[in-house]
Amino acid sequence: MHSSEHVAGTTIAPFLSVRNGTKAVEFYKAAFGATEQFRHDDGSGSIVARLAVDGAEFWLADESPQHQNYSPQTLNGGSVRMILIVDDPDAAFSRAVAAGAAVVWEMTNDYGWRIGRVVDPFGHHWEIGKPLPQTS
Repeated sequence: MHSSEHVAGTTIAPFLSVRNGTKAVEFYKAAFGATEQFRHDDGSGSIVARLAVDGAEFWLADESPQHQNYSPQTLNGGSVRMILIVDDPDAAFSRAVAAGAAVVWEMTNDYGWRIGRVVDPFGHHWEIGKPLPQTS
């Protein structure tokens, strides 16, 4: 971790490699209502930041090929998708699209979920949804 604070319990937080971390932070604030929990600017334009969306944390940093950290744009695809579970997925989906995310598939009810998928301007895919109530 890049912060001196202790994390209680076990957590797993995605660490996204992006091109233009400064713009990425602003996008995630606009798209998901993210807040900055930590940010380090190295002076050359590269940043490392820890963001949170309603308490759910993720990290991002400018890609650094020298450390084998590549953005989806460099790789022409990614190997991980984020699943953002929220109370109002339709509103969250619309907000992300309005902020500049591209629709991969529209919101739908599928597999017991209300869910849709977007790709952000940095190449990361986000499935935005919530489980539907169980019917018997």
